[in-house]
Amino acid sequence: MRAHLVEPSTRQILAYCADDPVERVFLADVARRESGRFVALENGDGALHALCHLGTNVVPSGSGCGAFAEVAARVSPRMLIGEQGAVTELWDAARRRLPRAREDRLSQPVYLSTTPPEPGGTGLRVATRADLDVLVPACARAHFEELGVDPLRRDPSGFRWRTRAQIEEGRSWLWLEDGALRFKAEASAWTPEAVQLQQVWVDPPVRRRGYAARALRDLIRLLLDEVPAVCLFVRAENAPAIHLYETVGMEHVLDYRSVLF
Repeated sequence: MRAHLVEPSTRQILAYCADDPVERVFLADVARRESGRFVALENGDGALHALCHLGTNVVPSGSGCGAFAEVAARVSPRMLIGEQGAVTELWDAARRRLPRAREDRLSQPVYLSTTPPEPGGTGLRVATRADLDVLVPACARAHFEELGVDPLRRDPSGFRWRTRAQIEEGRSWLWLEDGALRFKAEASAWTPEAVQLQQVWVDPPVRRRGYAARALRDLIRLLLDEVPAVCLFVRAENAPAIHLYETVGMEHVLDYRSVLF
């Protein structure tokens, strides 16, 4: 029977995401929080073969994602992001309905770790609310380096609120020593099957001293005590970051694509 568009149930979403918990970690996290809007392609037996989160970031997954073009365009996204084949199908179908892309990031490698690396021996710890004034500007700089947008100019109060929320949810870690952030990172998604990291960042004055590799090893070890997989993705041209992830033993397992507006 031909697949058709549906608004999927949380049960359907989680069953779909369970088939690939690393590629679909963000989708599963949003569904578990019951905080997002989804559309899906449903087979005749009630199973999904494609899924799409609709929001500021439109995140497709699966095959036949061109079917989401019209509804994705209606939400005026700032980004299409996800597994490269799914994003390509959606972008090819929706590009006439969406603004001209300001950047198209192809072949962004997704890295995975399932085995604890050697300890890094750092002062890495979970961030607390007392760290907020240190983390807000650091997270803003990391955001600007990654996306070319200064969130403290676009939405300062909202960005501060989101940074605080990450801290309060236990999704933010840092290594602060001698007044410098030797390392910081956040979790962009967290499920029982995987944690996806984002904004791995070191203060520019203390870069290239090996702090990031040591702290990332400690963070991966910490997280693998709670979930079976730690993953992240990176721009294809970011050679220093790719070297870092491979140095700590992460494996390139698939590719994402990001279309930014």
